[in-house]
Amino acid sequence: MTSQKLKKIFLTTFKWILICVLIGILSGSASAFFLVSLEFVTQFRIHHEWIIWLLPFGGLLIGFSYYYWGESVVKGNNLLLEEYENPKKVIPFKMAPLVLFGTLITHLFGGSAGREGTAVQMGGAIADQFTRIFKLDNSERKILIILGISAGFASVFGTPLAGAIFALEVLYFSENKSRSFRTSSIILSFLVAYAAYFTVEFWQVKHTHYSIPEIPEISLQTIVYTIIVGILSGFSALLFSRSTHFWGSLFSKIKYPPLRPFIGGIILAIAIAGFGFTKFSGLGVPVIVDSFSNANPWYDFLLKILFTGFTLGAGFKGGEVTPLFFVGATLGSALSLIIPMPIALLAGLGFVAVFSGATHTPIACTVMGMELFGFQPGIFIAIACTIAYFSSGSVGIYKSQIVKGAKFKLYQKWPLS
Repeated sequence: MTSQKLKKIFLTTFKWILICVLIGILSGSASAFFLVSLEFVTQFRIHHEWIIWLLPFGGLLIGFSYYYWGESVVKGNNLLLEEYENPKKVIPFKMAPLVLFGTLITHLFGGSAGREGTAVQMGGAIADQFTRIFKLDNSERKILIILGISAGFASVFGTPLAGAIFALEVLYFSENKSRSFRTSSIILSFLVAYAAYFTVEFWQVKHTHYSIPEIPEISLQTIVYTIIVGILSGFSALLFSRSTHFWGSLFSKIKYPPLRPFIGGIILAIAIAGFGFTKFSGLGVPVIVDSFSNANPWYDFLLKILFTGFTLGAGFKGGEVTPLFFVGATLGSALSLIIPMPIALLAGLGFVAVFSGATHTPIACTVMGMELFGFQPGIFIAIACTIAYFSSGSVGIYKSQIVKGAKFKLYQKWPLS
């Protein structure tokens, strides 16, 4: 190998390591600020529940901001998937502040939404700016989008392994022409995930911790129970995805976009504040944590699906993943009344399995489960996530995600897919 080739390899390697470190630091810092801000507005809402009545006006603010300044980035996560599949132009940086503002407003006034979408969009928008700085081509832009998603996911949940795999896996189902990644993309995805994760750690922002203290022995009976949880989680994921798309289509019939979250906000405020459904506002983390030790009513997961689908469909901002955790954990918790397995294990299985079904990412969700709950329940987590993946239909929460391979063939003739 000539010295010129060695020099080129060294410079290329250095360039991508530098890009990963910069994206990790910037995305991690953005996520840290977002998490601190989110906790502040959440606590304010909890201590001033009257503010939920102002949700329509919060919706109007979001509607106006995207209508006048954010029309090019209103697709959110789907824009990232589309730009990965068919690169056209650099994602505008304004996606980051707009989704941050919209999500904080949504949570301040009591909308039911998550946080993953915000962190991923901020990470994607930040990462794609390096296209201009380093004069990258379209194939290199694809790597940047992987890095942005990886950094955003890893930093907001504190799960670097799952974040790196999620970015690769979710885009694997969006790649129409090639079903493989370069080895370099895989390595860089892990590198940026850890850079973003340690940046959040540096800012001393804490993540929610969960535990499954009791793990039963692996037996035919426990495996059958786990398969049942996986099937029900897959159906719940299907219902969640369909609900979000249904409400989005319904609200799209309102021709003036800013009115969509305003009208949706009126209905949500009456339902949440007027009928006492405040537990379904925001992320719902306290309910998720409680579900690991106390059985939830059987209808809690259904109401979270309804409120989150309606909130996001109306045009409020946030993510779907934490609400999916809520749906799964409360479903598993409720199943503890009829399935003789530890409640924490059932809640944990639902937690990751519903997420797996809704995003078509069983590998990332299995890894995430082990990162959050430990390696001991790993076999149960893997079974539940895989079964949920195959039983959730071919349509997930991301419209631009293209399902191919074995799952696609399995569901081609299934009427619900």
